[in-house]
Amino acid sequence: MCLAIPGKLLEISTDVHGVRMGRANFGGIVKQVCLEYTPEVETGDYVLVHVGFALSKVDEAEAERTYAALQQLDQLGELDTPDVLEPSESDHAFFNSSS
Repeated sequence: MCLAIPGKLLEISTDVHGVRMGRANFGGIVKQVCLEYTPEVETGDYVLVHVGFALSKVDEAEAERTYAALQQLDQLGELDTPDVLEPSESDHAFFNSSS
């Protein structure tokens, strides 16, 4: 089953490619999300996010109900995964070495 999680927008910016992005707080875990499908949202709004894309705006009460249900099902740990980071120098050395 696919699930969209509510997040509160902390910040809105535009990336180097002109894509509208935001930082959203998901119950204490902050992730980057794409806001291209929700041009009407502003900082402080809650958005439903699925695989990194904000799909719609929701009110705070709906977000709180969703968090409570996910906490009761012990599913909020799913959010605690690292973001993809830029490769380090050691990664470059590993991938560029000839074996």
